[in-house]
Amino acid sequence: MALVLNEEQQLLKESAEGFFKEKAPVSQLRRLRDDKDELGYSKGLWAEMSEMGFAGLLVDEDHGGTAFGYVGAGIVAEAMGHTLSPSPFMASSIVAASVVAAAGSEAQKAELLPVIASGELVVTFAIDEGSRHSPEDVALKAEKAGDGYKLSGLKTFVPDGSGADKILVLARTSGEAGERDGLSLFIVDRGAKGLIIDSIVSVDSRNWTKVTFEGVSLDGSALIGGEGKALDTVEPALDRARIVVAAELLGISQYCFTETVEYLKERKQFGVPIGSFQALQHRAAELYGEIEVTRSAVLKALQMADAGGDVAWFASLAKAKASKTAELATNEAIQMHGGIGMTDEFDMGFYIKRARVLQHLYGDFNYHADRFAHLSGY
Repeated sequence: MALVLNEEQQLLKESAEGFFKEKAPVSQLRRLRDDKDELGYSKGLWAEMSEMGFAGLLVDEDHGGTAFGYVGAGIVAEAMGHTLSPSPFMASSIVAASVVAAAGSEAQKAELLPVIASGELVVTFAIDEGSRHSPEDVALKAEKAGDGYKLSGLKTFVPDGSGADKILVLARTSGEAGERDGLSLFIVDRGAKGLIIDSIVSVDSRNWTKVTFEGVSLDGSALIGGEGKALDTVEPALDRARIVVAAELLGISQYCFTETVEYLKERKQFGVPIGSFQALQHRAAELYGEIEVTRSAVLKALQMADAGGDVAWFASLAKAKASKTAELATNEAIQMHGGIGMTDEFDMGFYIKRARVLQHLYGDFNYHADRFAHLSGY
């Protein structure tokens, strides 16, 4: 499969880049941060994104989506990385939609996917409980209570939980933390009794949440998929979402490179543009090469996600490579912009902060490098 976009995908790329440049520049994120917006994103922008079909890219046409696939989702995520556009796109339209499509019953898909695709319902996924991504270390208990369950425990670093209507929760119905078996998936309404949502503004100026479950009672219909084997369906869906996160990191890297090269052409020292200095040219050339390698890894992973089958190897490759490239791109952008790169008045600081959060989301470089080596037979 050629590592190029087809005509439809290219049109989507042009449409998405134009949309976010016009509707959601970095100034919007700055305004939301300065206003200490409780939601963390614009409902109006999310409605417009939904009207554009972005919320339903991964949902099949029978459930009201466009079925454009993961390459399309990656294209939109990359465009969002260019302008740091805040929205529940990643949490709801990518992660939640992927998990529901993979694990849900036909009735649950019919109930949830159409309203996720239309943007009417925002769903997020609560998976991690510590400072590092580790699905198998889930300890939150889901104990049998009559015909239903009672959830008790804590989830951290839940994206867009402040505005979520429902929360997908990975909980332990048997076994101990660290065991792969014994994990089950539930969907919880935001207004459930005993559910406590605490918003935390992270370094990237987005609203993340800590979610506490104090004996939250659920009926049997809240269980998604079979009991005790949730990771068998959640992990493949999460792998596809990781690739889309890698695409957003790619967008951040590309923006940082483009802006830095323009600055090297304009900034003068000793009467000449600093871009004429060979040392800076070498650094820019190295960064360009790393971005292009990352682009190939991400696009191939997205294509494999659309093709179906096991994408764990491709997902870890894309996420590890995109994380490392974004770290290099943001560091180089700050350094080559000199002192102004560190000031709040300059936008580059927003990019390095967003990149650092995404680098850790659903597994950082070390997590995926180790997983990639294991999957490669080492």
